[in-house]
Amino acid sequence: MTYETAIDYLFKQLPNYQQQGTEAYKPGLNHIKSFCNHLGNPQDTFKSIHLAGTNGKGSTAHIIAAVLQKSGYKVGIYSSPHLIDFRERIKINGKYISEETVTQFVQENTPYCETNQISFFEWTTALAFAYFSAEKVDFAIIETGLGGRLDSTNVLRPILSIITSIGLDHTPILGTSLEEIAFEKAGIIKPKTPVLIGFLTPSLHSIFEKKATELNAPISFATETMDFRTHSDLKPAYQKNNLNLAFEACKLLIQMGYSNDFKKGIKNIVNATKFYGRWQVVSDTPKIILDCGHNAEGIEACIAELNQFKGKKRIVFGTVKDKDHGAILGLLPKDTPYYFCCPSNHRGMPADQLQTAAGFHNLPGNSYPTVSAAVQEAIDTSQPNDVILITGSTFIVADALKEF
Repeated sequence: MTYETAIDYLFKQLPNYQQQGTEAYKPGLNHIKSFCNHLGNPQDTFKSIHLAGTNGKGSTAHIIAAVLQKSGYKVGIYSSPHLIDFRERIKINGKYISEETVTQFVQENTPYCETNQISFFEWTTALAFAYFSAEKVDFAIIETGLGGRLDSTNVLRPILSIITSIGLDHTPILGTSLEEIAFEKAGIIKPKTPVLIGFLTPSLHSIFEKKATELNAPISFATETMDFRTHSDLKPAYQKNNLNLAFEACKLLIQMGYSNDFKKGIKNIVNATKFYGRWQVVSDTPKIILDCGHNAEGIEACIAELNQFKGKKRIVFGTVKDKDHGAILGLLPKDTPYYFCCPSNHRGMPADQLQTAAGFHNLPGNSYPTVSAAVQEAIDTSQPNDVILITGSTFIVADALKEF
């Protein structure tokens, strides 16, 4: 088996939420528990930090990882989805898992997984656990894929749980209210294990306090307001809360006996951890920025950041079918030309349908058959001082990155 055939198998043969959406979602932990047990429960052999949240968990995870790496620890990160290379999901100190390791794992475990109907995310989660165990990481920072309570990563016994934010996303699965979604995220709280809650509306605090009390888990809520962006390579305003949340997490780790230097660690987060697609500048003339904002809260933060720039703004925009398009489109500025496109993903919303929906919100623009065509047209119609934002979906950013 080659790496290419292994990846092809993972994406085409297994139920895959990234490609298929809710029809591929398999709630429940029985399958992943059995698979991990089959592998010798590798998730119990390393210290882990578990993150859930609607927005910010990727940034917060990579900030913490960069700090711990700079402090001399060997740190694994498991995140999803990837942008270009599947191996982005599983990294140690910024280095992707090898093709050989992925191939060997797929080859060895195909019979078990086919017999037991293991999904794509269950498979990749188990792969990450097995890899981090074999490589004897000091810490593994693990992001949930979707929700928390029934997410495959929730077989962990972490030393710290973090819930970054609560917003209306994946509502067909997680619930249609902030309270229902908060309940699902609270599912990662573990008995007698510290949990840190991000900057949430106070009305949701009681949901987490109730769960923490039931499990005798020490709970704290983020309160820091320092602006660490002057020390960090993550400059957008929306990273301020993520940096502060990571700072409080690192303080908790110090209290547990794990020393770290936060200010030193945040100087070079992007290169240290290979963290891409978050306000990533890929050109200066015109300025072209990629951002993975894909829900109302994420898009709102992107537009607030975009408004800080002078010059004419242009937005290359695409999304997937299962998002709340009305809420997202209603946040976009009406005085900006749009280049609507569809990502190369089965869940992508056709560009002409998106253009029609945008018309109801008085958003001017044309539709293009591919992300590449939309990006090229935005560049061709721009002046050197213009700013082009490419956003709306992780998959739009992934397609755009291939062009740069």
